Amino acid sequence: MANENTAETVEHQKGILGLIERAGNRLPDPVFIFLYLIIVMAVVSQVTAWLGLAVDHPTRVAPDGGPAQVEAISVFSAAALQHLLVEMPEIFTGFHPLGYVLVVMLGAGVAERAGLFGTAMRASVRNAPALLLTPAVALIAMIGNLAADAAYVVLIPLAGVIFAAAGRHPIAGITAAFAGVSGGFSANLFPGQLDALLFGITEEAVIQLAPDWTMNIAGNWYFIMAMTFVFLPVIWFVTDRIIEPRLGRWTGGATPGDVDDADDDPSAPLTDRQKAGLRNALVAIIAVVALWLVLTIDFVALVTGGAASMYGGDVPLLNEDPTLSLTQQLVPFFSSLVAGFMILFILAGWAYGATAGTIKNHRDVVEMMAGAMKDMGYYLVLAFFAAYFVEMFNLSQLGLISAVNGADAIRDSGLPLPLVLGLLVLFTGVLNLFVGSASAKWALLAPVLVPMLMLLSVSPEMATAAYRVGDGATNIITPLMVYFPLVLVFARRWVPSFGLGSLTASMVPYSMWLLISGILMTIIWVYLGLPLGPGASVAYELPQGM
Repeated sequence: MANENTAETVEHQKGILGLIERAGNRLPDPVFIFLYLIIVMAVVSQVTAWLGLAVDHPTRVAPDGGPAQVEAISVFSAAALQHLLVEMPEIFTGFHPLGYVLVVMLGAGVAERAGLFGTAMRASVRNAPALLLTPAVALIAMIGNLAADAAYVVLIPLAGVIFAAAGRHPIAGITAAFAGVSGGFSANLFPGQLDALLFGITEEAVIQLAPDWTMNIAGNWYFIMAMTFVFLPVIWFVTDRIIEPRLGRWTGGATPGDVDDADDDPSAPLTDRQKAGLRNALVAIIAVVALWLVLTIDFVALVTGGAASMYGGDVPLLNEDPTLSLTQQLVPFFSSLVAGFMILFILAGWAYGATAGTIKNHRDVVEMMAGAMKDMGYYLVLAFFAAYFVEMFNLSQLGLISAVNGADAIRDSGLPLPLVLGLLVLFTGVLNLFVGSASAKWALLAPVLVPMLMLLSVSPEMATAAYRVGDGATNIITPLMVYFPLVLVFARRWVPSFGLGSLTASMVPYSMWLLISGILMTIIWVYLGLPLGPGASVAYELPQGM
């Protein structure tokens, strides 16, 4: 064992990945990164205020009819200090991502702890035809992002078992699942808690230029669906044509050597109660979807041609102002999806748990919701410092000044917008090697990138989509990714000599091809101007005369 540990330590120190690991390990916790940035921001705001740094506001008009000036403001000014100290609770609780994420996680916590997510993934992968085993694992892995941690803990080891049972190398199953769960982190068929988190941060950045802009959790729906089907053949090809031939023929058994018992074995068959639980969860999901349709569409008025109404007035989730476009009329529906996902997860998780036996009574549901909030403790600490950093950045007006200057520099460079978005994907992928947290990175980048791209007529939804592509592709090659050691443990259950370098080398082809395909998809999407989701386009027109 001592020799194995020594060998692994040497592996940690080799090559560019060793350099990345050492550099990343020297970085402080993201909470302290934001604390240090707050200190730097305070000093920079004072210096730029002394220098009189200013730009013309792109949309606001001064009283004399000319463009309004945006001047750098010191956070040490009396008014700024009063705001930052007196309104500290409001700055924290008013941080847009906070409410969105906590609401969704109340529901997701029930579904995860009841076992719905894990059982659903097991059922999906176990029933996959042998010929389509790799794409089935990759697809379920990407959809499994909705289950957050459960996808790593359940699906990745299960994929190894399923591959071995089919006579294929289990490491190939593990790498395919890891690539789908983590490399395809933002790809999915449905919006989820990640959408609520990222768009909350986006909304915080947008208010610098468009205070009336409202987050739409489905703003990247079409894009992430397309990403799923772009990444699916990539993972399939890399697994079957590159990784599995490199691993060689599997000659071991159909199970790893150290499965403790059937209760912990992800390959154990589903019980009758679990199967019934899945059916009842599906009924609950259909019921919630039907409810949201009823709250959005007046079916009685639709059938009678407006002669009668279900509500006798306004439809709850529809703005029926005839002067508005259909997208604007559906704003209440889009805004309600955060609540919709919470209710869907709670009812589906409860229906499953009550049938499968993981939920005995309503007190279990409350405990699961409370447990989900306990798990969010670190995020709450991070959100406090991120909220303060964003607030100071906005207050100093340096974000807007940087965005205006950055937009001018891009215009002067003559770079086409599709290429600019492609470079944003690449930049995010490189940064992701050192700062793994999706929310932390976006909280750092969004205050500058979102308004800068808005000034270049790129929508906040498109900026968020480009960020998401780069954020996932390099997750699977950095040892700083929190689940990287866990995946290594799963692999070593099958091949004890499988080391850190082995796992990294196996994941590099996935990362490279996911990043290339993601960049190309982003460039083509922007070039064609395809819609990103319901009511979300690539192009954006700034409101004038505010």
